[in-house]
Amino acid sequence: MSAAIIQLDAVERVYALPGGQAQAALSGLSLRIAAGEHVAVLGKSGSGKSTLLNLLAGLDRATAGRVQVVGTDLATLSEGDLARWRGPNVGVVFQFFQLLPTLTVLENLLLAMDLVSKVPTELRRMRAVDLLARVGVADQAAKLPAMLSGGQQQRAAIARALANDPPLLLADEPTGNLDSETAQDIGRLFQDLAQEGKTLLIVTHDAALAAGAQRVLRLKDGRIQADERAAVEAATP
Repeated sequence: MSAAIIQLDAVERVYALPGGQAQAALSGLSLRIAAGEHVAVLGKSGSGKSTLLNLLAGLDRATAGRVQVVGTDLATLSEGDLARWRGPNVGVVFQFFQLLPTLTVLENLLLAMDLVSKVPTELRRMRAVDLLARVGVADQAAKLPAMLSGGQQQRAAIARALANDPPLLLADEPTGNLDSETAQDIGRLFQDLAQEGKTLLIVTHDAALAAGAQRVLRLKDGRIQADERAAVEAATP
């Protein structure tokens, strides 16, 4: 089996509530995801899905336990170090796109590369154009995000997440605001990326999107209730 790109050991995430109470979003969660796996995370609202994704992206910190992602124990990094680590290692796709509204689609990708400096300067524009073509919105490159449909914005957001060629792609409800046809297109794009060796973890309520994954994790009350692998994979000796 490939080396683990994600390793969680007895992870807890507890949030303080008004009145001195506490609520556990994740409870003793342990998880191993190998490089190249395509994983979907399902669960009802409040099950801990988004908390899990935020911990893996370094956008939140565990209360207890160990979170190791792309070979790094995230607890050892300062906030500034986390930001520097995230750029070349993790691409994040949000439900509401989070494209910068005052920059064109192309400029959104170029800025992502400028901030990380992983891609050589002279290759950045070419890479940005190629990625936009890959996701089907090259003809929208010069437009501001507000001029694009929701599906086009999500495609552009995926291209931006891939701009620095991170080994891990995280997506939080990436089809939540899309029509069914566009959602299917996004699902096929994720499958293509997985076949090319990218590691994907997708938090979703979309059963059709999850069906395209190699592995499905079902969360309930901050714990893994089920860990299911695709039938074709499970049948492989």
